[in-house]
Amino acid sequence: MTNYGTIPTSSAATGGGSSSSPFSNLAYISRAAKDRIRDGLGTLRPWKSMLDFRSLGLPGTLADAIGRLKTNSAYFRMNYAVIVLGILFLSLLWHPISLIVFIAAMAGWLFLYFLRDEPLVVFGRLIGDQAVLIGLSVLTVALLLLTDVLWNTVGSLLVGAALVVAHGVVRKTEDLFLDEEETAGFLAGGGGGRSSS
Repeated sequence: MTNYGTIPTSSAATGGGSSSSPFSNLAYISRAAKDRIRDGLGTLRPWKSMLDFRSLGLPGTLADAIGRLKTNSAYFRMNYAVIVLGILFLSLLWHPISLIVFIAAMAGWLFLYFLRDEPLVVFGRLIGDQAVLIGLSVLTVALLLLTDVLWNTVGSLLVGAALVVAHGVVRKTEDLFLDEEETAGFLAGGGGGRSSS
C-alpha cells in the first residue's frame, strides 16, 4: 500500500531512530546562516553616512590627515573591505578561472572575517581581527597571482587602496561615534569591532 500525499511522522521517516531528519538539519543550517549573514552585515556602517558630502573636507595638517585616516579606518573598516573586494571582483570579470578562485576566497572571507561572531582560535592561540584581515588578504592575493593575473590584481588593489586612503583622509570625523573599546582595539592592533576576549 502506498501513502502518496501523506506527511510522514518523524519516527516513521527515520525508522524509529532519532527524531531529526536531513530536512530539519538543513533548515536549521539555513536559518543559522541567514542569521549570521544578517548579524555580520549589520556591522557595516550605513553607506549614506559614509558618502555624506557635507562631511567631506581637506585636513589642515598631516597629523590631522593621519588622525582622520585612523579614525575612519576603524569606523568604516567593513565598508572599506567591501569596496576593495568589489573592485577586485569587477577586475576579474574577464578572467573566469581567477573569478572562481576569488569566489572560493570570498567564502573564506565570509566565514573567517565578516560573519565570525567569536574570536578565532588556532592551535590554542587567539587570532585577532587585524591578523585575520592581513592573512586573508595575503592568501587571496597569492591565490589570484597563481592564476596569472598579476598586474590585474595589483592594479585593482592599488585602485581600492587609493580610494580607501582618499576617503579616509577627506572624511571628517567629528560626527563619528566610536566605542572606546573599538578604538583602543583597532589602534592597539586588535582590529576593533569584535571583542577579543
